[in-house]
Amino acid sequence: MPLSLQISVLIPDCEALPANISSAFHSFSSYYLVRELPVYQLLEETFIESHVKKGNFYALSYNTKIDEENTIALLSSGQLILSLDKDTYEQLGLEGRPSLYNHKKAMRFVVTLDLTDKSLTPGTKRYQRVLSSLKDRLPLRYDFLLTKYNTGSDEDQTLIKLLSQYSYEEHKPAFSHHTLKNIPCPTLYPSDIQGKTLSCDPHHFLEWLGAVNLDISCENAADSFLSTYVCPEPQSSVSQALLCTVTGFISPENVFVLLQELRQYIDEPKFTPWISLTVHGFMDSPVSWGATEHGFLKGGENLYNFVCFKNQDYWLHMATGAQDGCPP
Repeated sequence: MPLSLQISVLIPDCEALPANISSAFHSFSSYYLVRELPVYQLLEETFIESHVKKGNFYALSYNTKIDEENTIALLSSGQLILSLDKDTYEQLGLEGRPSLYNHKKAMRFVVTLDLTDKSLTPGTKRYQRVLSSLKDRLPLRYDFLLTKYNTGSDEDQTLIKLLSQYSYEEHKPAFSHHTLKNIPCPTLYPSDIQGKTLSCDPHHFLEWLGAVNLDISCENAADSFLSTYVCPEPQSSVSQALLCTVTGFISPENVFVLLQELRQYIDEPKFTPWISLTVHGFMDSPVSWGATEHGFLKGGENLYNFVCFKNQDYWLHMATGAQDGCPP
């Protein structure tokens, strides 16, 4: 998943935030919200050389609804993805294909531009035609989220020079954590991935994780009018658990660093039997898994979850909505 909105980490039998995991969270790259950025700026020669070709740069149109409006994403691979309504697509005159999630008539189209391809090198005929379409024929402007993993000072200067032409804000991903006390917790064994003998069923485990993240009681109290949900079996009581959440425009590289620190933590001699990492993607991103087209339909869900065990085994759960390609 190239573009992440929220990450949740659950560590059973842990009260204080481990130093290495805290450091990983706080090392997440800053991101920028820039207002009314012309799309053609992402194709300017200086921008392509300074950011696109060096990789680890991401952009996503902000507050654009994938099923109603034009949405745009720039991936670290250098692919610029434009998911366009029929009128915009026809006015731009760029080569694309009908969306996989049209109904009877094609009302949405997807244009993919590989900005690292030789045919789109600044100065070539194709580059000039694409630039003219986005700059002169139909000068699209949107609010954008931008981030780059592990930027250098020269690259920062180039980006700030671009942003200074527009209204923009710099943000750090919002981090929070709190300790849960005396919660029922499903029993998990790495060898029983289907939950047939020793472990909780994996689908029920994911449901339980969602309840914990939303602070929904899992005790099925007789006097509760809000929830009758109960923790799945087999289960045990955990005296304390640490729940961490970070929200923002988060790159896959930051997620990978966090995952490595979680694996290092659980490898140490502690009581923690497993650690869970859940990553939610943007509902209105034009892509979800790699460069696979993403649609909304009823919810736009796309997420994955790692459960890491002390023996370095792991479970990987991946979930999508109805308008998504199968995860890799």
